[in-house]
Amino acid sequence: MLNWYLQSGKESDVVVSSRIRLARNLANFPFMTKLDKTTKQKIEEAIKEAIPSIGYGLKFIKLKDMDDITKMTLVEKHLVSPNFVLNKENIGAMLINDDENISVMINEEDHLRIQVMSSGLDIENLMNLAIEVDEKIGSKLPYAYNEKYGFLTACPTNVGTGLRVSVMVHLPGLARTGNIRKILEVINNFGMNIRGIYGEGSKAGGDMYQVSNKQTIGISETEIVKNLKLITEKIIEQERLARKILARDNIELEDRVYRAYGTLTNAKKISSTEARELLSEIKLGTDLGIIKELDDFKVKKLELYTKPANLQKYLGKQIESYERDIRRAEVIKQIIGEK
Repeated sequence: MLNWYLQSGKESDVVVSSRIRLARNLANFPFMTKLDKTTKQKIEEAIKEAIPSIGYGLKFIKLKDMDDITKMTLVEKHLVSPNFVLNKENIGAMLINDDENISVMINEEDHLRIQVMSSGLDIENLMNLAIEVDEKIGSKLPYAYNEKYGFLTACPTNVGTGLRVSVMVHLPGLARTGNIRKILEVINNFGMNIRGIYGEGSKAGGDMYQVSNKQTIGISETEIVKNLKLITEKIIEQERLARKILARDNIELEDRVYRAYGTLTNAKKISSTEARELLSEIKLGTDLGIIKELDDFKVKKLELYTKPANLQKYLGKQIESYERDIRRAEVIKQIIGEK
């Protein structure tokens, strides 16, 4: 069984992945900013003891027991946040299952960040799974909750439901036709965030954007999911329309995507940034049926294993930046050549 990030999902030509995240804090413990090392360890132990009751094949792993490359592979897969694995104290732990579609960060900004993920547009099913996991943990470890405000969180922007619903979208059509700015403005006006692929403060790369809800209080989980799904469906509609406009000039579009394919398949060395930009063109070409040499699975595999940490994991060793660029070009050829 393939991990979710190598699978194709519903509307996956535009929606790369979906994620539900719940911010939770345990009752009778201060927020993270007030915790000392001993209390953080108590929280970790309490959650570790609850694992058999939660199920899903979740495993408990301490950050200090992971090497740096493994930590960064998790960031690149969007299973954990960069801040979580890069904290100087090296304190924290996580729960994760073999399919890697459930990931719980322990002692990040909140005591718990429960995340469930899938490929394509699947936020309704993910919400059901998130609620299941949330209720199982909450039945063993009571959460900090206020009747008036809802779930209490370290950051005021998460108070209430503590729910963040997000989709990763690929928008090369809107970028190439010059309509991306209008769409970004509409998304913001509808009370949604749009940001780079690794969250706040990061730049969008390869025409990838993350769309998520802003409001968490005064609105139900059902409404949040409904609103984000509605916005996402409009984005899909506009992106597909933009792609049709691009396809009117077949030669220009084919030339662009095959130039990207030619560079990717013939380069002797290639950086992760350049690979990401080229793969954006190649994904567009594959989704539109222009590039027939590749399928969706190979594109997803290329997107994963051209990232610095996952490339090193794939090769089974740590290598310096310049050599990585050389080996990346070799790995690209290997994956494209696979039967």
